Amino acid sequence: MEVKSQGVVSQLLKDTKIPKMFHARQEFSRSVIKPVEIPAVIHKELEKECFSSLIKPGMNVAITAGSRGIRNVDIITKAIVDFVKSKGAEPFIVPAMGSHGGATSEGQLEVLESYNITTESMGCPIRSSMEVVELGYSERGRKVVLDRNAYEADGIIVSCRLKPHNAFRGAYESGPCKMMTVGLGKQTGASVVHSDGMDVIAENIPTMAKVVLEKANILFAVPCIENAYDETYKIEGILAKDILSREPELLKEAFDNMPKLIVGETDVLVVDEIGKNFSGTGVDPNITGTFSTPYASGGINVQRTCFLNLSEESHGNALGCGLASAITKKIFDKMDIEKMYPNCITSTVLASARIPCVVSSDKEAIQICIRTCNKIDKGHVRMVRIANSLHIDRIQLSESYYEEVIAGKYKGVTALDEPQSLEFDHAGNVLTPVRI
Repeated sequence: MEVKSQGVVSQLLKDTKIPKMFHARQEFSRSVIKPVEIPAVIHKELEKECFSSLIKPGMNVAITAGSRGIRNVDIITKAIVDFVKSKGAEPFIVPAMGSHGGATSEGQLEVLESYNITTESMGCPIRSSMEVVELGYSERGRKVVLDRNAYEADGIIVSCRLKPHNAFRGAYESGPCKMMTVGLGKQTGASVVHSDGMDVIAENIPTMAKVVLEKANILFAVPCIENAYDETYKIEGILAKDILSREPELLKEAFDNMPKLIVGETDVLVVDEIGKNFSGTGVDPNITGTFSTPYASGGINVQRTCFLNLSEESHGNALGCGLASAITKKIFDKMDIEKMYPNCITSTVLASARIPCVVSSDKEAIQICIRTCNKIDKGHVRMVRIANSLHIDRIQLSESYYEEVIAGKYKGVTALDEPQSLEFDHAGNVLTPVRI
């Protein structure tokens, strides 16, 4: 597709005024486990008799590693590996990411490598395969499968992040149960979990997880929770027998620690970078309000949203771009549909993979959003700009928010400078950083 930088679209947008912006700080609760502290925290947790007694010398132990951009995932994974080794057992890592990585064993290894999870860095083998073993059927009649390498191990440790999902609501969202059924289910299991639609996935996950817990050698789970600053906040071991009861309690805690865009509503949201390392849908809709299904809600109330760049860590998987009003040619040119489409075919959610308006530059992406907003004062556009959906402690707000922020209308928001015009280079790429 040809996108002209000086075509009719550019002419229609060239006089659209972009508001002046000011930098702002958002403050949230900040309990944190520092990276240097993580190995000791994990060792202390797993040294508890209830966990350590399950790992015997000579055991083959599978440890899961997922595809999300989990903060400190390499440190967490390595710490679990080292603990297993300290007990005389033989750990190996299993990619547990459903259909991600293009639904291939090589692609899933590539994803792990981008997170610094390699045989060399972890000091143990990584066994990547899309082959699964059938475990049985859930009470809803759904086939349950598990990664063959994990199934054939003497024990499985489910390492994951626990957080709200971006497309549905339920007692079990993103956490140990989803890791066991979707992550370890590989493409086959992920497809089954999603096959009834996002309105039923909240029932499929726990009922299928029950089968995994009954038929597979799950030892325990080690979920982490992140705070509003995308930092590791909590790491807790959960025995297999307690996963179904404990996970919903921790999900409530994860909700309480989520960040948000405190202003609550805006006309235009600008996201500098999207990617699978930030969210399964490029951006976390719990922040941006850009949900791919009607089965979840939240985030900022916004009329138009534009995405400017795709992260290198996404390896061309621009899933989520369909949730924007506009994207740049930079994102379009990086798209790899062989990486994108297996993901949305498996989930049955196609909205995330649709192509929105594609324009030549950052500047035009912002302008087309402003130009097409309805029922707003174009002279006082309310606009929010974020670097990505994981790091929103520093943001930019348009000048229409300035007096309200100074007056203290938004608790937790502080202006760091005065409104100034955004700077762009000759190609229309925004130069003004979000963070100062």
